[in-house]
This record gives sequence, C-alpha cells and structure tokens, in this order.
Amino acid sequence: MAHSRGRRNPADGRAPVRRAATAVGVIFLVIGVLGFIPGITTSFGDLYFAGHESKAKLLGLFQVSVLHNIVHLLFGVAGLALARTVSGARTYLVGGGAIYLVLWLYGLVVSHSSGANFIPFNGADNWLHLFLGIGMIALGLVTTRGVNRR
Repeated sequence: MAHSRGRRNPADGRAPVRRAATAVGVIFLVIGVLGFIPGITTSFGDLYFAGHESKAKLLGLFQVSVLHNIVHLLFGVAGLALARTVSGARTYLVGGGAIYLVLWLYGLVVSHSSGANFIPFNGADNWLHLFLGIGMIALGLVTTRGVNRR
C-alpha cells in the first residue's frame, strides 16, 4: 500500500537506525544527569561551570563540568529529536560521530591544563571520544545499509 506524502511509514518506527539513535540519545541524557549527582561524580564540590580547573570526575574517571554535562544533555535531546526519522537518525549518528572524532583530535593537541580545555576533558575522555566517534559512525552506516532513507 502506498503511503501518502507527509505521512510516516509505521515500519520506520522499527528502523534499526532510529532505535540506535534513540538509544544513544537516552545514554547521553543519562550521562548528563549523572554528571550532576554527587557520589557518581567524584569531587563534586570541585565541579566548575567550565574550564580545566573543574576537578569533578564522572565515575571517578571522566573530567566533567557543568558545561560538559549540559552538552551531554543537549546532545541527548538532539538524538531523541533526530531519531524521529530515518534520515535524521542517520545524520545524528554519523554527524555526531564526526563531531566526537574532532573532539578526540582536539583533545590530542590541546594541553589539558590550558584555557583551551574549556569543556573540560582528560585522557579518559579522549579515548571515550575516539570510541564514541567510531561507534556512532559505524551505527549510522551499518543500520542504514541498503535502506531507502527518507
């Protein structure tokens, strides 16, 4: 049965790329919230709005700040919004993965104790950004292989 223009194909709701983008978006929302919870974020009293001076670490490993947590929350919201369509979900995963690869490169060249490390991030964040970038791009490509993107 043909679908009229502007109407969503109900089968798109089960599209693997949409489910993947939704899952990634939810994970980013959870990480963003966890960054504001003392105990899960160590040295919570040293959580700064931004900058490398923030000594707070999510799970005692990943350096965070208020700005860093807000970025995670916004990235999660973007994932949920873009997961509404197959093309949006693919764009979120591939484009977001590319952003994380750029952040990984930035983390390699910027001194972690400089003002340029405003988000902030540390070595653990750098590795995470590399794996997130590769993983998100792979999800975006693999889940849309052979799919007619709308």
